Amino acid sequence: MKWTVFLCVVLGCIVLCCGLTSNVDACTGLRLIAEDRGVVYGRTMEWGTFDLHSHVAVIPRGYAFQGETPDGRNGKAWQGNYGVVGLDMIGKDVIADGMNEKGLAAGLFYHPGFAVYPEYDRGKAGATITAVDVAAYILTQCATVEEVRKKMGEVRVVGVVEDAIGIPVQAHWMVVDASGESIVIEFIDGAMRIFDNPLGVITNAPTYDWHMTNLRNYLNLSAVALPTKSIESMDFAPIGAGSGMIGLPGDFTPPSRFVRAVAWTQTARPVPDATEAVYELFRILDNFNLPLGSAEGSDGEGVNLAGMRSSTIWTTAWDLSGKMLYYHTQHNRRVRMVDLNRVEFAGDEIRHVKLDESKAQDIKDITP
Repeated sequence: MKWTVFLCVVLGCIVLCCGLTSNVDACTGLRLIAEDRGVVYGRTMEWGTFDLHSHVAVIPRGYAFQGETPDGRNGKAWQGNYGVVGLDMIGKDVIADGMNEKGLAAGLFYHPGFAVYPEYDRGKAGATITAVDVAAYILTQCATVEEVRKKMGEVRVVGVVEDAIGIPVQAHWMVVDASGESIVIEFIDGAMRIFDNPLGVITNAPTYDWHMTNLRNYLNLSAVALPTKSIESMDFAPIGAGSGMIGLPGDFTPPSRFVRAVAWTQTARPVPDATEAVYELFRILDNFNLPLGSAEGSDGEGVNLAGMRSSTIWTTAWDLSGKMLYYHTQHNRRVRMVDLNRVEFAGDEIRHVKLDESKAQDIKDITP
């Protein structure tokens, strides 16, 4: 009887939590370092409520920014030191993922239920930005992770309601520089915390330090197959390959994805350079693709799935050493590339390029 009551309580909590988080994304971010010290960062972008209508955005050097506050566009003003290529979202110049010409990359990841920003102080509006300003601020101002630590200490990040979702964007960020150093930036109980990210992995809620502690529950995981075991004069061998990964969580919750991301990156094949690391990164990120209806809010109220084929809207791989963007989308798995070395970062306006010229998979016919 006690177990019945306990299970009912647990299941009730699970249902409640699923209801509260059904409209959030399930993004996963990774970093790989090649044998020649080439660095690649990439991520999936999941959102199962509506199409984010992302573009490739080119931000020129010297572009003038104005931070947002609850009062409007009266926040911190700054000019970009570096040109940036990023992927935007919701029809605005909001950078969800990007890299600058110095090889610094930053990604915004949803952090529902845990991101709590400082209270807005009108007297400090001149130093204030909101969550959707953070990635652009970092990428246009900084060249290294060390500079990010300093620059983030010079601004106040506050919550501002985003019209597209009706609430402030609850976010945390993964930042990686060309040396491979990585950090995670979070706002917890109104205070900013910056975590070293030696494993180069991020998902969503709860907090980064919780995820790192949770890894201790999976110390048994191994890339090495379990050995044959003798019981009562009988030999029992593993049924197939992968027995060292028995116990690896397979669901799409952030804690499970974090564990899987660490497992796959730590057991990834050695790669000679960043170009090969890009292929390896895409292979690993394929493990995190989400179809519509599997773990997202595609069955909730107020959704608009017109034209969508997947909750995984796009996947990026940024070569921080070679200054290259590679990506594919929910509509076309063909990998496309933007070479930052050939991008002209002069001008006064942000330029936009469609992710998909045609929202269809291009298929090569090789029928003999």
